[in-house]
Amino acid sequence: MSLADRLTGVVNADTTLSAERRALLRELLSRAVAVAESDANTKDLRVAVRAIDELLEAFLLFDRFSDRPKLTVFGSARTPPGHPHYELAAELARVMAARGWIVVSGGGPGIMEAAARGGGRDATIGVNIDLPFEQSPNPYIDVATMLVTMRYFFTRKVALTRSSIAFVMLPGGLGTMDELFEIVTLLDTGKTTPAPVVLLDTADGTYWEAWRDFVDHTLIEGGYVSSVDLNLVRPARGVAEALAEIDGFYANYGGFSLDGARATVQLRRAPDPDQLARLRALVPQFDLGEGLRVEPDGTLAFDFDGRSYVALRTVIDEVNRWVATAPAD
Repeated sequence: MSLADRLTGVVNADTTLSAERRALLRELLSRAVAVAESDANTKDLRVAVRAIDELLEAFLLFDRFSDRPKLTVFGSARTPPGHPHYELAAELARVMAARGWIVVSGGGPGIMEAAARGGGRDATIGVNIDLPFEQSPNPYIDVATMLVTMRYFFTRKVALTRSSIAFVMLPGGLGTMDELFEIVTLLDTGKTTPAPVVLLDTADGTYWEAWRDFVDHTLIEGGYVSSVDLNLVRPARGVAEALAEIDGFYANYGGFSLDGARATVQLRRAPDPDQLARLRALVPQFDLGEGLRVEPDGTLAFDFDGRSYVALRTVIDEVNRWVATAPAD
């Protein structure tokens, strides 16, 4: 009997696990044994083992707060205390923590420190990166219970993005750009659930204007991306505008799910006939097949091709507008 078969037998005999978890464990063990018995480079195997270990550690930490919404704050590790961007991050985190949110940051200095300082030790999760410079945990993170440290940037980005339902980007360097484009790519391709992405700056800041100029004149004019892709990010000047973007995204929108070619959007308030007609005109590609309609359970249902996630953001914006324009009860 092979090693994989013996391990599978042990898993099958463990009735304390659910059938779904036993199936997942069998798959994981079978794959691990197959790779271990292959001719794969030992160094490559160590990377795989370390990556799985890092992800599991992060998931266990985040699972403790599965009942609380999470905001991830990104920005430069070099922004000093007292800088306007530092104060913006701290104030935003303070407000969100007071609302019951968990604030997620990179765990290091700069904007990450500001987010932890504002969020507080009980409401801030740090996802640090092991570097020989810049990335010692900041003093506002509870290192013993609220911090994970990653060796790999790719596992760190998974941890920083997987559980959060809102993202705020402050000015930063290469790491911030990497994280921003990663999030936009995930949203554009449907590899993560829809979420607001806010580009936060001061009232007189020009960082995101310069970034937008680069995107407009190099990426869009060069034909590398579509202009509608920029609908996935929204600028904000000051904390009040950032909060308005986050609150507005969830004003009526309550979630998205996909079952085959049929998508559903959870609503807090159903549309009137005129609002539904306007939505059909805005996104006619979603009114094919079974049509775009409100189901008896109050969800909005429509045909979805699995690709038009920017158009999905149009749907989200429109259903939220129904609440903003609704008469007072």
